[in-house]
Amino acid sequence: MSIGMSGKPETGSGTTDQMLVRSVLRGELSAFDQLVGRYQRQALAVAYRLLNNSDDALEVSQDAFLKAYDKLGTLSNHERFGSWLLRIVSNLSLNRRRSRALRKTISLDGDGDEGEMHLPSGREDQPETQARETEMSEIISEAMAELPEMQRQALVLFSVNGIPQKEVAKTLGCSVEAVKWHVFTARKKLKDQLKDYL
Repeated sequence: MSIGMSGKPETGSGTTDQMLVRSVLRGELSAFDQLVGRYQRQALAVAYRLLNNSDDALEVSQDAFLKAYDKLGTLSNHERFGSWLLRIVSNLSLNRRRSRALRKTISLDGDGDEGEMHLPSGREDQPETQARETEMSEIISEAMAELPEMQRQALVLFSVNGIPQKEVAKTLGCSVEAVKWHVFTARKKLKDQLKDYL
């Protein structure tokens, strides 16, 4: 079965997300398999756009479904399963990006078996520049983390990953105007927080 951005099945029996969620909550695991079938491609696409790495995107999308299953009882509006799931995907992807950024920091311990220091290409002879860029990256990550969830996700999906506003609106379960407002407000807050560093 293919799934459109609206969260409604494009073909098939016409079973709604609400019906499937209720079935899962009654203990019918096959209903969750149907939800996975509906949203797997979408979840993977959002994760890939945020991570730009197919292995990470696959792992994050799988983790998102596991988390969605575990937290399904907390979803108040069962019809919004799709947008709720994609918010989970976005959050896990952002966490993965932060974790990946930390792994890129220079290790000077010398405990590695290979005896190598892994540095970003082209920066080996510029430790001061690399240190400044690492510090700035951490400052931006901290500022992003302080944004309200909707503002942070709208900014990442639209401004960082170039996803069209209409698609962002459907992913976040809000209007296009709301996306514009979230992005505008997030940019303003970041600019204010980072003015001493820019």
